[in-house]
Amino acid sequence: MALTPQNNEAFIREVDEELRREQMSNIGKRYGLWIIVAVLVALAAFGGWTWWNHHQNTLAGEQGEQLATALDDIQQGRVAQATEIVGKLTSSDKDAVRATALLTQADMLLSKNDTKGAAAAFGKVAADETLAQPFRDMALVRQTAVEYDSLQPQQVIDRLRGLADKGSPWLGSAGEMVAVAYLRQNKLQQAGQTFALIARTDGVPESVRARAVQMAGSLGVDAAPAGATAAQ
Repeated sequence: MALTPQNNEAFIREVDEELRREQMSNIGKRYGLWIIVAVLVALAAFGGWTWWNHHQNTLAGEQGEQLATALDDIQQGRVAQATEIVGKLTSSDKDAVRATALLTQADMLLSKNDTKGAAAAFGKVAADETLAQPFRDMALVRQTAVEYDSLQPQQVIDRLRGLADKGSPWLGSAGEMVAVAYLRQNKLQQAGQTFALIARTDGVPESVRARAVQMAGSLGVDAAPAGATAAQ
């Protein structure tokens, strides 16, 4: 009996489904063991990654506690003990820990009046491209402050140019050094404008802003905030 078009389509679907079931059965028989192995490997890999991530977090926490202990030792005058801990942490594989340890090491050298060693230590952090930019910027500001008297004014300006701009968290300290460098070059207008920028910027410490207002005023630059000027 000839199949009608509808029966023909149904027959084709049944054959197609049967072929698929047979193919899946053959795949299961041939590759079943390997599929199980692959699943186990994937689970083991996930478990290993989870353990490693937990281990790294635990290690970072331990190193952070060690660093906090070292900083407390420094405040309590136990410098020798802190020096050993900080020295070990300067080789940490955790960038934040390593950077903080290096900066602390530089400060410890500075407390011993070893300005050359401190400047070199700050410079090492500033030049380390593997560290986050805030650490590098802080180190550059500190390095410049330590070396300030030995630098030419233009060196200070070039080094801190990007950190003495509006929006920089280092405007207060970097801006003051740049402004004084302009004064040393007898560029009074640029110095006054830099002091005025410091004075008008929120977030700069009040003591620094107050000093900047006085300096800008002495150079003939109005450093009053725009709102205060309008109110008057």
